Amino acid sequence: MARDDRDVELLHGLLGADVCRRLGIYRLPADFVLSVVIPIFNEAQTIEQVVARVRASELPVELILVDDGSTDGTRDVLARLGEAPDCRVLLHDRNRGKGAAIRTGLAAARGQVVVIQDADLEYDPRDLRLLLQPIVEDAADVVYGSRFIHNDRPVSPLWHQGANKLITFCASLASGHRFTDVETCYKMFRRALIEPLVPTLREQRFGIEIELTFKLLRQPGVRFYERPIHYARRSYAQGKKIGWRDGVAALWCVARYALFA
Repeated sequence: MARDDRDVELLHGLLGADVCRRLGIYRLPADFVLSVVIPIFNEAQTIEQVVARVRASELPVELILVDDGSTDGTRDVLARLGEAPDCRVLLHDRNRGKGAAIRTGLAAARGQVVVIQDADLEYDPRDLRLLLQPIVEDAADVVYGSRFIHNDRPVSPLWHQGANKLITFCASLASGHRFTDVETCYKMFRRALIEPLVPTLREQRFGIEIELTFKLLRQPGVRFYERPIHYARRSYAQGKKIGWRDGVAALWCVARYALFA
């Protein structure tokens, strides 16, 4: 990826503007910062790799690491990571849920654009530049990374994919907007858009995905965009935390926020 304006200018001259756009080669605004909010619970084995992968995207980032009461040594790892100037570590005194950790991180964000990044290795930060592109080009205010609009992905269990599609279908039906993956972790938005919504967020667990979606949709003139992302699903033996009860809760949240967002 291009690192500065000179690289972008050179590649545009060699490849042409259309090819560069398709490859995600574009100029960032001066002094641009992407806030990467990472909710964390018992991810001592993966969080350093995730941080390294975000940095490898070569985007100007601030990393907001929110530990949600980990007990597996994650906090020792975060103490080391927090010494870097691009990292801020925020601690919950007890486990409150992914939604609570996301709320804490969103409230602390300072960049022009904010994205949520899981602390496991399921989502690939190399996709961040492509997700950011529609916002930088002023074609979107919110971009969701979809796991289901291309075929280059590992095969997931039928129940997992079916549950995601059911939740997404219900959310699309209730909102009047066609999504392909409303439960995706990769949600990116302008900070000016999300900032006034943060004090109104209430979901403690995975229902935050639905709550955010409906509250963003209710903002006047908001432009949504979806782009394909890479996804490497991990198993429950590897530490996956979301379960069938969260799927049921997500359907309840669709009904709740469709009526009372």
